[in-house]
Amino acid sequence: MFLTISTTGTPERPATDLGYLLHKHPDNAQTFSTSHGTAHVFYPEASAERCTAALLLEVDPVALVRRGKGKNRGGAPDAALAQYVNDRPYAASSLLSVAMTTVFKSALKAACRAMPERAREPLPLRIEVPALPARGGADLVHRLFGPLGWTRVDAVAVPLDERFPEWGDSRYVQLVLEGELRLADALRQLYVLLPVLDDAKHYWVAPDEVDKILRAGEGWLAGHPEQRLITSRYLSRRGGLTRQAMERLELVRLAESDDLEVESVDNAVDETTDTEEKPVPLAEQRRDAILQALRAAGANRVLDLGCGQGQLVQALLKDVRFTEIVGVDVSMRALTVAARRLKLDRMGERQAGRITLRQGALTYTDKQLKGYDAAVLSEVIEHLDLPRLPALEYAVFGSARPRTVLVTTPNVEYNVRWETLPAGHARHGDHRFEWTRDEFRDWAGQVAGRHGYAVEFVPVGPDDPEVGPPTQMAVFTMTTAHGTTKEEKAA
Repeated sequence: MFLTISTTGTPERPATDLGYLLHKHPDNAQTFSTSHGTAHVFYPEASAERCTAALLLEVDPVALVRRGKGKNRGGAPDAALAQYVNDRPYAASSLLSVAMTTVFKSALKAACRAMPERAREPLPLRIEVPALPARGGADLVHRLFGPLGWTRVDAVAVPLDERFPEWGDSRYVQLVLEGELRLADALRQLYVLLPVLDDAKHYWVAPDEVDKILRAGEGWLAGHPEQRLITSRYLSRRGGLTRQAMERLELVRLAESDDLEVESVDNAVDETTDTEEKPVPLAEQRRDAILQALRAAGANRVLDLGCGQGQLVQALLKDVRFTEIVGVDVSMRALTVAARRLKLDRMGERQAGRITLRQGALTYTDKQLKGYDAAVLSEVIEHLDLPRLPALEYAVFGSARPRTVLVTTPNVEYNVRWETLPAGHARHGDHRFEWTRDEFRDWAGQVAGRHGYAVEFVPVGPDDPEVGPPTQMAVFTMTTAHGTTKEEKAA
């Protein structure tokens, strides 16, 4: 199997810089031992104007079979004879991807001590793969490579036999890619998409393959329109691994949308401590206050926005008046814990039909959240940076517009009553702020005025005469008819 990587240059920036980026000198032919054969790197042409590096992989079919038995463990998904007579020595596949990680290890990481800036810059690239198995044909090749920045994607079907055109085309294509991309990005795309197009792997797909596709897909896979197909095929259609990869890619997408680190987005579950405050009775009192307010509002269909580990969803489920309960959280880990807490996999069909758990960021509008009787934001707003509160405000009060909205948040004035809380510290390390009663009332009043709601305030927990309750709750009730604000009516 064979591929070439070409680039062009000028006397000031010669094309032979490709040798530095690949860590392979153009004047030398080099040989590397891989787990299933021998890889050769050589340069058919190397001048200041144009430079081409070629990777040739010689595969030993017998060694391939000896290294594994059966599908995905020897590159032989077919009958016994196909283990020895197959396309593996000739057609680009996962074997070539693995060889790339051995031969071009530094280039895949965009590491180049000699030319670090050049490694981070786009190059005019031309990549050719003479024989590429494509289960899905040329159309799938275009769907996979087209959104990745290539200006030219040619996938010409290879006929079964040129002497007999009536036999039609084979499942192989001749691939040509042209465009200006970073070399590392181009290599990573090939590393992932070669086995995806082949729709087979020559080795057992273990859980660490999820980390591999996420590393190689950094910067392009999270937003790819064929993300699910790519992930599923790369992971040999193993459902559990595919779901895990998709969940992590969704977090990457949400983080990139707000220019944040993934760790700062997926912070809803603390794996070392319970997310409920101590002492536990306060958490119970807060849930009781929320349930009481929802009942008083006559709500039947309820959104729990930022549902975390599902404590409130579980409490809502126990009351038959709540006919539809939707828990939304940005963290799939939190939703997984919630599903276990609720025992969804063992729940009766009728009961399970009342519950939906969904991943979503509360700072984005979502049409599917419209039309509900009530929404609850319990201990959520303090986890957001203050500049992001207007986005949450519009998503909930401006777009979703439930008839009733309940918001609870810590009362910072009460912190002096916590004997174990050091002075000046927030109750949770991830709290971006904690408001006084006046600050919370001022924010809630402005939100209500902007979106056509009235607001009342309810203390939760012991109401200290000096510092107030530990938790403060705002109950918003829509006052403007037909879900239009006063500003919208005026317009």
